[in-house]
Amino acid sequence: MSDLSLSLRAGQTLGLLGPNGAGKSTSVAMICGLLPPDKGQVLIDGQAMAGDDDPKKRRIGVVPQELALYETLSAEANLQTFAALYGLGGETCRQRVAAALQVAGLTERAKDKVEQFSGGMKRRLNIACALLHEPDVLIFDEPTVGVDPQSRNAIFDTLIQLRAQGRALLYTTHYMEEAERLCDSIVIMDQGRVIASDSLGALLSKLPMAASLELRIAGEPDEAALRAVLAVQSLDRQGEQLRMGLATLDAVPEILQLLQKQGVQVQQLSSGRASLEALFLSLTGRSLRD
Repeated sequence: MSDLSLSLRAGQTLGLLGPNGAGKSTSVAMICGLLPPDKGQVLIDGQAMAGDDDPKKRRIGVVPQELALYETLSAEANLQTFAALYGLGGETCRQRVAAALQVAGLTERAKDKVEQFSGGMKRRLNIACALLHEPDVLIFDEPTVGVDPQSRNAIFDTLIQLRAQGRALLYTTHYMEEAERLCDSIVIMDQGRVIASDSLGALLSKLPMAASLELRIAGEPDEAALRAVLAVQSLDRQGEQLRMGLATLDAVPEILQLLQKQGVQVQQLSSGRASLEALFLSLTGRSLRD
């Protein structure tokens, strides 16, 4: 790991993106104090964290990608267990557990065993466990993996609520639309290095294309002729899928007419502004990362 510089601010969400094997998990482990940085420091309010027993670590809450729950215990018992690990007891524990259940939308299922829960319910309980000690900084590592749409939206609502409370959020994800929706600023990593860091708008402004066009086609297009269209900035074909980056959507009629002349049928079409996914792929490439 090298060249990692992240700045988390109260009331903001920072998105951390990167291909598989790009060092996101290692970065999260270093920020949490589970791994020592190979150089540099982790600072909270300008003060460096030092060792496992540093009290500043209590200001961090972590929602790991792998569920950290006891399946044979109830939701309430899981929260009570984690509360005890944070040194909470008595009335404070009872109030914190009740509040966490409410945030997770699991108050009515408090006495049910976790093994009976859906994947989305487990994810929400996983988040609730990280909130018990009321941390200032929350780290979410791929929190929506394998959840249903309703639970996904509930998680989004929780994140927005936490940000409104003044918490600083670090959000790692492979889902570009989530980062676009939730994050105030974005860091893209590759091979353990930060290759882009800015607000979403500033990052998208670095793309040569202002819009995207995606087509499902039948036939063999003349790619050279398509690239010759003035507004076409990029072109990528994968089987029936044809993706194009455009300087302007005004070029779409010209492209469709050209395809028609080439005997290519357009079976499906979608267009939109330049996306974070387009930027991500332009910076990290399209090759698979295993």
